[in-house]
Amino acid sequence: MFRICLFICVLLGATSVAADVTGKVRVIDGDTFDVAAQRVRIFGIDAPESKQTCETEQGTTWACGAWVSAQVAALYDGKRAICREEDRDRYDRIVARCEIAGRDVGQQLVSSGLAFAYRKYSMRYDLDEKGAAVNDLGLHGSRVQRPAQYRATQAKGRIPPNRNCVIKGNITKSGYIYHMPGQRDYERTGINEAKGERWFCSQLQARVAGWRKARR
Repeated sequence: MFRICLFICVLLGATSVAADVTGKVRVIDGDTFDVAAQRVRIFGIDAPESKQTCETEQGTTWACGAWVSAQVAALYDGKRAICREEDRDRYDRIVARCEIAGRDVGQQLVSSGLAFAYRKYSMRYDLDEKGAAVNDLGLHGSRVQRPAQYRATQAKGRIPPNRNCVIKGNITKSGYIYHMPGQRDYERTGINEAKGERWFCSQLQARVAGWRKARR
């Protein structure tokens, strides 16, 4: 009897994972919203990171990531969205196709040049991006690095090469400091082994090597 109940519970849990999220939008960045207090990543698109920059044809650098976020906020902040879950990402955010006023948000953003088709996960907006590129709309009027490439570049030295050695030994003006997972600066700290920085497998190992723990 217990096994039958367990099977039914698991089955019900599996079928209730995906759900619609409906509510007012608060724009986080070009492809991420809060909808009804839930974080939603728009399915099938990829927008520049908030701190990402682009370059004009004349070689001038400009804050395209912040510009995209502002444009998307102007379009959607406070509007009512209906989002249908497609997946969950590694941060357990809902990945969803959203509609506002009957229009597909992903398609609207890609076709206006505010985001790229995220072909790694879907080809749904491939033609929309090609149309925007042909007409130099939005981001396509500048030299812009694909957001996924930008993130990979920024993440260099930040991801532990060995899951058992995750402590970051950083060299700063304040000296040799190590950062533990969960500390304030851990995620944004990159390790440059060419400069003598290194990964540690334990706090004892770090202290013996001459590093001290970050205060926060």
